[in-house]
Amino acid sequence: MGKKILKIVGVILLLIIAVLIAAPFFLEAKIGDIIKNNVNKNVNATLDFSETDLSLFSSFPNAEVKFKDVILINKAPFEGDTLFKANTLDLTMGIMQLFKGTEDAIVINNIYLEGALMNVVVDKDENANYDIDVASENTTVAEPISTNGFSFDLQSYEISNSRIYYIDKSTGITFKLDDFQHKGTGDLSLATSELDTHTDALVSFEMDSVNYLYRNKVQLDALIGIDLNQNKYSFLKNEALVNQLPLVFDGFVIVNDDNQEIDLTFKTPSSDFKNFLGVIPEIYSKNIESVTTTGDFIVNGNFNGIVDDTHIPKFNIDIKSDNASFKYPDLPKAVRNVFFDIQLNNKTGITEDTYVDINKASFMIDEDKFNLTSNITELMGNTKVKAHVDGVMNLANISKAYPVPAGYDLKGLLKADITTAFDMASVEKKQYEKTNTTGELSVANFEYNSEELANPVKFNKASLTFNPKTVALNSLNGTTGKTDFDVTGTINNLLGFMFNDEKVEGYFNLKSNTFALNDFMVAEVETTTPTEKNDSESGVVVKEEKIKIPSFLDATINANAKQVLYDDIVLSDVTGILMIKDETAILSNMTSGLFGGKMAFNGEVSTRGEIPTFAMKLDLNQLGIEETFKSVELFKSLAPIAQILKGKLTSDISLSGNLTDDLLPNLLSLSGDLFADIATDEINTESAPLLNALVSKLNFIDLKELNLKELKTSLSFKDGLVTVKPFTINYKDIAINVDGSHTFDKKLNYKATLQVPAKYLGSDITKLIARIDDSALQNLTIPVIANIGGVYNSPQVTTDLTSGIKQLTTKLVEIEKQKLINKGTDKAKDLIGGILSGNQAKSDSIKKDTTSNKQKAKDILGGILAIKNPKDSTAVNKDSVPAKNEKEVVKEKAKDILGGLLGKKKKDTVN
Repeated sequence: MGKKILKIVGVILLLIIAVLIAAPFFLEAKIGDIIKNNVNKNVNATLDFSETDLSLFSSFPNAEVKFKDVILINKAPFEGDTLFKANTLDLTMGIMQLFKGTEDAIVINNIYLEGALMNVVVDKDENANYDIDVASENTTVAEPISTNGFSFDLQSYEISNSRIYYIDKSTGITFKLDDFQHKGTGDLSLATSELDTHTDALVSFEMDSVNYLYRNKVQLDALIGIDLNQNKYSFLKNEALVNQLPLVFDGFVIVNDDNQEIDLTFKTPSSDFKNFLGVIPEIYSKNIESVTTTGDFIVNGNFNGIVDDTHIPKFNIDIKSDNASFKYPDLPKAVRNVFFDIQLNNKTGITEDTYVDINKASFMIDEDKFNLTSNITELMGNTKVKAHVDGVMNLANISKAYPVPAGYDLKGLLKADITTAFDMASVEKKQYEKTNTTGELSVANFEYNSEELANPVKFNKASLTFNPKTVALNSLNGTTGKTDFDVTGTINNLLGFMFNDEKVEGYFNLKSNTFALNDFMVAEVETTTPTEKNDSESGVVVKEEKIKIPSFLDATINANAKQVLYDDIVLSDVTGILMIKDETAILSNMTSGLFGGKMAFNGEVSTRGEIPTFAMKLDLNQLGIEETFKSVELFKSLAPIAQILKGKLTSDISLSGNLTDDLLPNLLSLSGDLFADIATDEINTESAPLLNALVSKLNFIDLKELNLKELKTSLSFKDGLVTVKPFTINYKDIAINVDGSHTFDKKLNYKATLQVPAKYLGSDITKLIARIDDSALQNLTIPVIANIGGVYNSPQVTTDLTSGIKQLTTKLVEIEKQKLINKGTDKAKDLIGGILSGNQAKSDSIKKDTTSNKQKAKDILGGILAIKNPKDSTAVNKDSVPAKNEKEVVKEKAKDILGGLLGKKKKDTVN
């Protein structure tokens, strides 16, 4: 019997184990469907998750359901916005909950949430994205929570590595909890219970674009009494840390259908002045445990009243300190005579009625003293400020008494005596005439250094006078790097800049002896460069420096600088108007000296986009050619050959394109036009590879006699290609026409057409012209084309000089032939006429001469009829020996005749 019982128990255990193993395969889809169906049916949003895992072992006798990549997406009016998401959501419940029908509520015992974001948004029309209950649209009575598919009998819950954001666009309030860690334990299935909680988070709070808290550390240990019958939550034992400031809480919150009742008090558990240092974030206050203090610092407060759509709790917060001091052990000076008397109040429960009174806030370091009094009303509405500040402070003493962050040490003597009264509505509307600020602020021998600056900024003297409408900048005299500056002017909207995110508007006069653009380089981007090609994680941080036009300026600057350093270029006596707005500098009527001449320029430079851009018109007058084309990379690329010239350049240039991070032109992005008028007296032939290559092909040209005194040329450039419009230069009596193009990397594609007089083409041609003896041939020229390729430092030149000579020879022979024909015809006529008319000589003599004349006539006529155009210049060469066929014999006779006509004159045989 015992063995049977053991077998039965074993079988049952095996069945249970089999069910526990097999059930998840059947129930996972069911659990997911139950949750999706119940949630999506009851909310105006869409729930989804990528995966469901069910385990019956890890939490036995409970079941654990794990959801991955959970997301809840809003529908209209927040279509597509994420209300909630989480990397992981774990729910623990009794195993029997898994076998309920899809319409039944599932009782949840434990919740674990990891990597979550709760993103609550209220739009300008006060619509809230969390208002997703479908039932609320059709009924006035809220349904029990179980109708949404869940019933919470929580034993414990935990939220880790999560974020909770509340953004209210209707009030301008943003509240964020980052790095949110929270857990609680307690039996919430009971009508009355206690929930033990622990919370860590980083708190940020912003209102109307003003940061009041930014990632301030908060820690809360709270034992909360829960009465579900009254919906009352009481703070039984609670201690919080705000940064390092300890606070204890007492009181309760009651959640009603239409509002919440709040009655809470809090205070510092001690009066030690270290409480004040605890308010300051730890990164700035460092370790306060070793700080020596005297005096007290007390915070007391209470919240009491109703919270609903129109009310907040009434509250009063007192912050007081009386004649306190503190000293850090590793710093030489103490802060003493510290007084605080500050109240933050709301006595009506109306949001706009919140106010702050700073009756006194003062401290001393050595004998320097700082005082502030202020009254701020309607803090949550049209904030109105009345304030007075006065004091004298040696800024170097601050770092000697308080651990300021490294790299932010200040130096200088600050003096202030300022009274102000304004309201934010007037500031936002730029109605600065309704504000009233008077007084003076000055600083002497001020020095500020930061990793973001290329060099420390030093103010020898800075002085401001506050008037009701404007602020007069009486002086701002200082240096940074090589740059010195002396600025005066007027600021029109200092309050708008300080409180309303406006740019500094004003008019300024800037004087400088030396102004170097590189002194305004800023560290803009940090990138990680791997130390090895295959190691993307290990690397070094590289800071890319960029010159940025200040984004906070909307100003007009009347500039006058004796020297401006732009890369390696030195501009002298720079004057003009500089307007700065939206990270764009507009230059008007700017003039400067450059390379012995004058330059005027108008245009704009912008660093607003990722890539800086510019558009500029330049008027250059009598600049040194050699210096200009050797020193300016743009000119080197536009006309590389010009750097061999010595003389003066006058030019008009229009160009635009992109700039590099240090505001130098990116050549491949440039486009524009240039007109140049060049006056040069000398050519540096030693560094002229292009001209030397050309001369090697045209050996009759001497570079020293090339005339460039009145050279005028135009060119255009785009996408790295420079196109030169045809222009003409002269070498003695040779006109040279040049056109073509080259690239910014100096690849050449040019054609030079030379009109070369025949006298430069060799002795054979000159002899032929002399024998023709025609005055019209004295100015005879032929075109010689030189094609120029390759690159500037290694040019390739080809010419067609031989072809030109052949053409000229053919032309000359044609002229010679025509003259021969004309002369031969005249002689033939004379001879024939003589034969026909007879002669009075003796009969023997007549007979002999008549026979001779007849033969000469035949020879002349035969030569005339046989002459053809020679194919090359050898047709007129006496040394050529043509073949002795009939055709060549005729040509030879013609040549003899031409030689006779063009050579010496023979005695006439007929007397």
